[in-house]
Amino acid sequence: MIIYQIAPEALSENNMEEIEVKFLEVDIANLKSKLENFGAEFVGNFNYKRKVYDFPGLPLDKNNSWVRVRDEGDKIVMTYKQRLDVGNHIMGDKGMKEIEIIVSDFNLADQFLKSIGMIVKFYEENKRERYILDDVEIDIDYWPMIKPYVEIEGNNWDSVEKISEKLGFVWDKHLKCSTMQIYEMNGINENDYSVITFNEQIKK
Repeated sequence: MIIYQIAPEALSENNMEEIEVKFLEVDIANLKSKLENFGAEFVGNFNYKRKVYDFPGLPLDKNNSWVRVRDEGDKIVMTYKQRLDVGNHIMGDKGMKEIEIIVSDFNLADQFLKSIGMIVKFYEENKRERYILDDVEIDIDYWPMIKPYVEIEGNNWDSVEKISEKLGFVWDKHLKCSTMQIYEMNGINENDYSVITFNEQIKK
């Protein structure tokens, strides 16, 4: 049996936008030193695994959206994501719409999506270090084949901007984008792969 629970933040249409930014080309050692000096709480290290889905013919992809099931270690989340106000270049987005549902089993969620006709685009793994400073999450994300980057997420844009600048980031250089777009910046198309992990990258 699989149990679905809609995440509270997904209940309001106004709260569906992901309040999150990314910064690339980060000096990780320097960032960790600043986090320690500011007394940030170290939450932990996480190993994530995920499958990304679409329907045959990739209609969601054409709408700049996708479905994902992600095992985060302490919970399993099924998510619908859509890039908002997509620009004319890789990093031209204005934000991201996100609707999350907590599920009880990764494999059953996979079976559920396949049973309604969805197909797996690819399987991925990544690692994350999480800190919290002034109620804002700071994640250092490590992905296969690309340099680590930082995600900063909060309950409102003011707090995200404040913490970003406190940590020495230039706010005008923040990005609202998906990891797929970062891969594209590095000349890598995730859709060319069936598996992307640190141990192996298998092309279709």
